[in-house]
Amino acid sequence: MSKRSAISLALAVLIAIATAPCGLAVPQAAAPTTVPAAVPALARIVILATGGTIAGAQPKEGGPAYKSGTLSVEVLVKATPGLDALAVITSEQIASIASQDMNDFVWFKLARRTNQLLASPNVDGIVVTHGTDTLEETGYFLDLVLKSGKPVVLVGSMRPATSLSADGPLNLYNAVAVAADAAARGRGVLVVLNDEVHAARDVQKTNSTAVQTFLSPNRGKLGEVYYGKVRYFNVRATRHTITSEFSLDGLEALPRVDIVYAYEGVDGTMVRAAVAAGAKGIVLAGVGDGNAAKDMIDALAEAARKGIVVVRSTRVGSGIVRPNIELDDDALGFAVALELNPQKARVLLRMALTKTGDIREIQRIFEQY
Repeated sequence: MSKRSAISLALAVLIAIATAPCGLAVPQAAAPTTVPAAVPALARIVILATGGTIAGAQPKEGGPAYKSGTLSVEVLVKATPGLDALAVITSEQIASIASQDMNDFVWFKLARRTNQLLASPNVDGIVVTHGTDTLEETGYFLDLVLKSGKPVVLVGSMRPATSLSADGPLNLYNAVAVAADAAARGRGVLVVLNDEVHAARDVQKTNSTAVQTFLSPNRGKLGEVYYGKVRYFNVRATRHTITSEFSLDGLEALPRVDIVYAYEGVDGTMVRAAVAAGAKGIVLAGVGDGNAAKDMIDALAEAARKGIVVVRSTRVGSGIVRPNIELDDDALGFAVALELNPQKARVLLRMALTKTGDIREIQRIFEQY
């Protein structure tokens, strides 16, 4: 073939390729393989039920009267839609009581079971359903004796489960959301009601019937939870759970501590009665800055001389009871509760007395917890 013929043939081939309907297949870069994003595993949450208004039922539909602790935890879970989208739920019934009947036996049972569950790699958090009357005391007790950074959330309601506009289901839904939230770890025992997240140490019941009853008057709430969406504002500054020096190991009972209440004209009768009943500690729910009439203070000083630990708190509801302001606590042998209200001071003093009866050590404990 002549050189001219070879060039003509090459041009013809190129023209044919360019004008062909599909042309020659040109290798293309392989499309990237799309890997579905991993779906986060749902948290595994155990609900431990103790009764309370959240499990209450009314004998008469539409009426205000009800009986606490009537419904089982299984009923509460079934009455709360959407929990299965938040977490893998299991549940246990620890007790079925009104929280005014809460006692040391249930406390020990609840705390030991909670510690056991938290130690399992198959449990990510705990929710405790509880009546509101003593919820703050149970919560603070657990805050002192649990040994895990995993979330533990106490929840209750102000209206029974059968009430018009019952607040229990949404409270329980939000409590599970907080317990399932990784950001809840390490915050100590929490309390969730009415869209708010509080530290068990700081929270107080402040209204007899309103749904907005739990407040933290001295330090404020830790955060909010709105239909399962959690936001935190504050962090704890006191010792709790895994940093707590307290434990139930080896304990079968807690020391008796009584609260005596100051009022106009009060004398030392309540103090002497507490001493006679075998109290190892006495908390003063004092007027103003933890004060009381001279007769009561004299009776408390006498108790302190006998080795009974006396701690001054206030009936006011907020504020700090500081040492040696109106009273000479050092001379009297008293400790002060600082921010803790009388019922919280009693919980801490009972745990402190399992370690020491030295008043200086007791004061150190109140400053750290």
